[in-house]
Amino acid sequence: MENFIVSARKYRPDSFKSVVAQESITSTLKNAIKSEQLAHAYLFCGPRGVGKTTCARIFAKTINCSNLTSDTEACNQCESCKSFNTSRSYNIHELDAASNNSVDDIRSLTDQVRIPPQIGTYSIYIIDEVHMLSQAAFNAFLKTLEEPPAHAIFILATTEKHKIIPTILSRCQIFDFNRIKIGDIVGHLEYVAKSEGVSVEHEGLNVIAQKADGAMRDALSIFDQIVSFSGKSITYKDVISNLNVLDYDYYFRLVTQFLKNEVPEVLLIFNEVLNHGFDGHHFINGLSSHFRDLLVCKDPVTVQLLEVGGDVKEQYKNQAASCESDFLLEALKITTECDLQYKSSQNKRLLVELALIRIAQLTLKKK
Repeated sequence: MENFIVSARKYRPDSFKSVVAQESITSTLKNAIKSEQLAHAYLFCGPRGVGKTTCARIFAKTINCSNLTSDTEACNQCESCKSFNTSRSYNIHELDAASNNSVDDIRSLTDQVRIPPQIGTYSIYIIDEVHMLSQAAFNAFLKTLEEPPAHAIFILATTEKHKIIPTILSRCQIFDFNRIKIGDIVGHLEYVAKSEGVSVEHEGLNVIAQKADGAMRDALSIFDQIVSFSGKSITYKDVISNLNVLDYDYYFRLVTQFLKNEVPEVLLIFNEVLNHGFDGHHFINGLSSHFRDLLVCKDPVTVQLLEVGGDVKEQYKNQAASCESDFLLEALKITTECDLQYKSSQNKRLLVELALIRIAQLTLKKK
């Protein structure tokens, strides 16, 4: 049986140009290499799955490349690049601070720092989850981080910058990684799907990207899960049933009934949602998001804030045209109140039903 490699590893970027949605950081790092103005310590911080460790590895590989390309990328041909690509490089050291967080671990690292590189100019030390180091380990690390040997470069990566002591922060060049936008995630997923010979509906990819919440690694993991569920042909219905996501269609139907003041129909749709196994809290949050999306569609300037594509965007525009801003604002106010009261409520279903009835009567008052 052929060994399966998850997409997050198989399609992990191996050059600066293949890193998704972090152009400002990759261009700064490339310029530093090109102008030979390398700092002795870097701190990469940002949410999970956005490319911190990946960029650290690419940066480390490119620093020691003896034959850089014209656009400052590693050549993958020299001995340093080959040894890195086959995981046998003695110049690039990775330390997981989550499991090596004691003073003794840092002392062994500082002893190792003194040894010059075998191939290339620099020894690079990538310390992942650096915020997990103990207070004593941080203090033991301070002097080495401030004045390392000329051949040593430290790249620290963390998801929790606020936990790192100021004396460490002041010794590093700090790079803040952004959450990856839905459009960028969808574009990368389309590339992965094409490479794997998987046909997938664009709306399905959009749902995966929203579920991933700005993390490319999460998006690729979800994509693998859905390929296992659906095979080589993935539809929007497959995605929402596998991820247990509420279909947009429920919310569009609800708003149509709200505008007609059809209370019985509204309650039946909510009952249908509950029968499909969805939680009332999840439903009311989704309804709030739907009203928010309709509100941003009311103005051509804010339409760009709507993070859906294709046919669904047109549906939003059409429904927004039939809703007045006052109705949407009042509806948002009611759903937000319901959200805040949900956890403390003894009868959660009744609380949501009352909120839906109030929304269904908003336009009736006006009439």
